[in-house]
Amino acid sequence: MISKILHKLGVAMQRHKGIIQITQWGIVGLYLVLLIIPTFMDLPPRHAHILSNLVLFAQFIFWGIWWPFVILSMLVMGRVWCGVFCPEGALTEWTSKKFGKNKTIPRWIKWKGWPAIAFILTTLYGQLISVYDYAQAALLILGGSTIGAIIVGFFYGKENRVWCRYLCPVNGVFNLLSRLSPISFKSNTKKWANYHGEQLSNPHCPPMINIRQLHGVSSCHMCGRCAGYRDAISLQSRSVNEEIIVYGGEKDNIWQTRLLLFGMIGVAIGAFTWTVSPWFVQLKQLLANWLINHNIFWPLNATAPWWILTNYPDNNDSFNWLDGFCVTFYILGSGLIFGFGLTIIYKLLGRFLRKPNLYLYISQALIPLAAAGLFLGLTATSVKLLQYDGIILGWIKNARAIILIGAGLWSLYLGYKILRKITNNIYQFILSFCLFCFSLIPILAAWWFMFWGW
Repeated sequence: MISKILHKLGVAMQRHKGIIQITQWGIVGLYLVLLIIPTFMDLPPRHAHILSNLVLFAQFIFWGIWWPFVILSMLVMGRVWCGVFCPEGALTEWTSKKFGKNKTIPRWIKWKGWPAIAFILTTLYGQLISVYDYAQAALLILGGSTIGAIIVGFFYGKENRVWCRYLCPVNGVFNLLSRLSPISFKSNTKKWANYHGEQLSNPHCPPMINIRQLHGVSSCHMCGRCAGYRDAISLQSRSVNEEIIVYGGEKDNIWQTRLLLFGMIGVAIGAFTWTVSPWFVQLKQLLANWLINHNIFWPLNATAPWWILTNYPDNNDSFNWLDGFCVTFYILGSGLIFGFGLTIIYKLLGRFLRKPNLYLYISQALIPLAAAGLFLGLTATSVKLLQYDGIILGWIKNARAIILIGAGLWSLYLGYKILRKITNNIYQFILSFCLFCFSLIPILAAWWFMFWGW
């Protein structure tokens, strides 16, 4: 029953591309309105509310609803956001189709490290200019990404989404998260090979993937344009663990693993926890005392423009150069500590089991925990904005605990299945699984400190 419904839904997406395009352009319009207009408005007064002030409303939509639930949608529907709703995807494809120069994509664009580097730098820069709190900062971060998408679409890839495939700051994040989706488009290679119907040209695939081997491919944008092709491609249900357990060993992109460990776990923890961390305060006080004792005062002055460091004196919110250094040090330090720590543990696991590539495989078991961290970190903004409006969510702590515990158990299960697949030796398995369990403790502890310990 479910398979028939999904098959019909996939075919409907292919047949009603016009409706999808209308939806995309509607979201583009809403996105531009909420992104641009608030930048021309005054900072909201203290008594302003979400529903009475467009600046606060846009802030709540972007960071309280939009991004947290885009993250959640990856776990539920795969990359439907990318293929059906994303304004940047629609704009880069439209620009490429209407005005594109169709130049050959250079090798430097295809470098696999861009998604990891872009995510880490964008996350850090967003914290330095307080992207969650100010419309100008949001325009600079989100608008800059959109302009980048349009420029890339103008030069490269006729009607393709070159930006989305190679350069989008969240492409790698979405690629990893969508591996947990219970639905995906899949290709039946036997039906493809035995097809004797009308000869058709290959459907246009904007992210430029091989649709003939469409299984366990988290690069698929779920746009539905290939649905029904040669009676071989259809939208299907699957186990939420399938892509990691079954196909995870085939994925050898080391940069995706670095993005997961250093970025989605390490840098994300640093970015979400520095504002409540007593360690951050101690670091800043220690450095400030040292500077004062040595008569060095310029780092204590808030002289940087708002597009380098947060500087809104009318709102009593300005970063000095020391603040900028401490935020950078804390976030990147968190990324390095978690990234290298987890890398060492999993490489030791691989050496112990004599499987050198196990590091790339077992790391994917952390995706549920990384997803929970991103979702909880982003929804912290939602909770904060609602509290400013006097809405107290008494159940939120319990909900956070349930999400973290559930994600931790899910990661443990994935680790268990991967290690059981790798070794049949019960003693090797027990020791390996204990080491994997140990690797989850610092991650869970960091989120516990943020929501309960501090």
